[in-house]
Amino acid sequence: MHHRAPAPSRRTLLTVSAAAAAAAVTGVSAPAYATSDRTDDRTLERLISRMSLEEKVGQLFVMRVYGHSATAPDQTDIDLNLKEIGVRTAADLVEKYHVGGVIYFAWAHNTRAPHQIADLSNGIQRAALAQPTPVPALISTDQEHGIVCRVGEPATLLPGAMALGAGGSRSDACEAARIAGAELAAVGIRQNYAPVADVNVNPANPVIGVRSFGSDPQAVAGLVASQVKGYQEAGVAATSKHFPGHGDTAVDSHYGLPTISHTREQWAELDAPPFRSAIAAGIDSIMTAHIVVPALDPSEDPATLSRPILTGILREQLGYDGVVVTDSLGMEGVRTKYGDARVPVLALKAGVDQLLNPPSLDVAWNAVLKAVQDGELTEARLDESILRILRLKAKLGLFRRPYVTAAGVDRTVGTRAHLARADRIAEDTTTLLRNEESFLPISRRTHGKVLVVGADPASPSGTTGPPTTTLAAEFSALGFTATALSTGITPTAAKIEEAVAAAAGQDVVVVGTYNVSATSPQRTLVARLVATGVPVVTVAIRNPYDIAQLTGQRATLAAYSWTDVELRAAVRVIAGHARPRGRLPVPVQRADDPTLVLYPVGHGLSYGERN
Repeated sequence: MHHRAPAPSRRTLLTVSAAAAAAAVTGVSAPAYATSDRTDDRTLERLISRMSLEEKVGQLFVMRVYGHSATAPDQTDIDLNLKEIGVRTAADLVEKYHVGGVIYFAWAHNTRAPHQIADLSNGIQRAALAQPTPVPALISTDQEHGIVCRVGEPATLLPGAMALGAGGSRSDACEAARIAGAELAAVGIRQNYAPVADVNVNPANPVIGVRSFGSDPQAVAGLVASQVKGYQEAGVAATSKHFPGHGDTAVDSHYGLPTISHTREQWAELDAPPFRSAIAAGIDSIMTAHIVVPALDPSEDPATLSRPILTGILREQLGYDGVVVTDSLGMEGVRTKYGDARVPVLALKAGVDQLLNPPSLDVAWNAVLKAVQDGELTEARLDESILRILRLKAKLGLFRRPYVTAAGVDRTVGTRAHLARADRIAEDTTTLLRNEESFLPISRRTHGKVLVVGADPASPSGTTGPPTTTLAAEFSALGFTATALSTGITPTAAKIEEAVAAAAGQDVVVVGTYNVSATSPQRTLVARLVATGVPVVTVAIRNPYDIAQLTGQRATLAAYSWTDVELRAAVRVIAGHARPRGRLPVPVQRADDPTLVLYPVGHGLSYGERN
């Protein structure tokens, strides 16, 4: 049985005034003790010594939970929690497993509205501070912006990584992160799994793509460091991912185990620079990748479970001593070689600190507990990771200020200034790839009637979408007569005929394209519309490679995402209310010969330039 160490003496107890003030606002009692932002390791070690073994194991886990409330979720969420986790509520999750962190998802109904998120965060903190050894929770999410957003409107939505890569402005990247970080912190989310530090050198990458800043390692490195600075100045722990680099894969690690064939020299040249840059910028946490890199570890274990990669390279070679968090342990990439009970133990042995979202928390939690009881893991090894986690919590001020307030939400989230700045940043990222005979910009006088057709993928959390509707609405706001017709990612023959018929009498057709392949019926849609004689403008609403598969359109733009802020910016560029300033951050290869480049990195037209 684990015995608690004696309580710290009065000399070691630190001020609780800020926590008490927060308690006065939230109606929650302050913890029995609290640390300052500059707490030394000795104080944190005393705190660790008070934890039971079960509490220590819990501190290592960051877990999902369903529901909009920590104590009173909807019945459907209670049922899901009971089925997947064995608890009813977030508060029960913290009480039973002593988890050190919780991750929010829109699909788990955690992020409905800013005040609701803040209340959920406060409820989780109440539960954490009611534990026998009270330690605040570290609440996290994936708010990359662009195509990966968990917190939607009315929070400010900003351009994603590849869009920022097209803008090329480190100051814009920093400001975007600072805005995003301030709004996350206001609702109690203090660890963001961004920025993506992967260098997207493979156009066929199914999982990274526009989540990367681009294909140039040095350009990516500069933007990663800028976003680290912005997030962390706003009081949110940034997390660069996915170490040692997920940019050259053709397999999605959510569904399989990718292998990276880079030599160690290629890794050092292509994949390592953004992580080196993040570390130099003082990154708070780094997320692992469920990928195999034989040149870095001949055992062909996933990097998440590889001691040569996480300890040998990340810790020892790159000198990183911050928090290492796994990518989700529910992904197939980490589950293909070992069972779910072995994965968390092997991850800790490799050098991981935080274990993120296992498919069965009960299996994973008990596996770690048993590994310590059996001597496979030492309690000292757990203490090493817990110390890093507590250092981060102390740095973020969570011991002194665990709660957030409604007033803080109101003065920070989705402010007019933030929204206006997001629009300006988005305009600077929109990239004009083709403009035959200077067709753009169009005017209401010459092209007043606009038909918008195309793909309507499921929108990221909280956007108003669908994309065709958003594009048409922005044209209408600018005085055009605009009609929206969704034709889908794989338009049927009937939908294509409907679009062709709708083009009659229009002055221009705008087509939103989405990851067009050689066999995509989107090619047929564009060709049939071009054949009507009505001018066609295409807007790539995800990867910018679509242009290689399309012919006959008068102009093509890359928006890099189908979130509202980037789509509205694309319309303003088409209509001449903003000038295109974006430049490709990745090359576009020819469709008939991928060894040849159709448009190189840096390509992007301004109005008045010839193709």
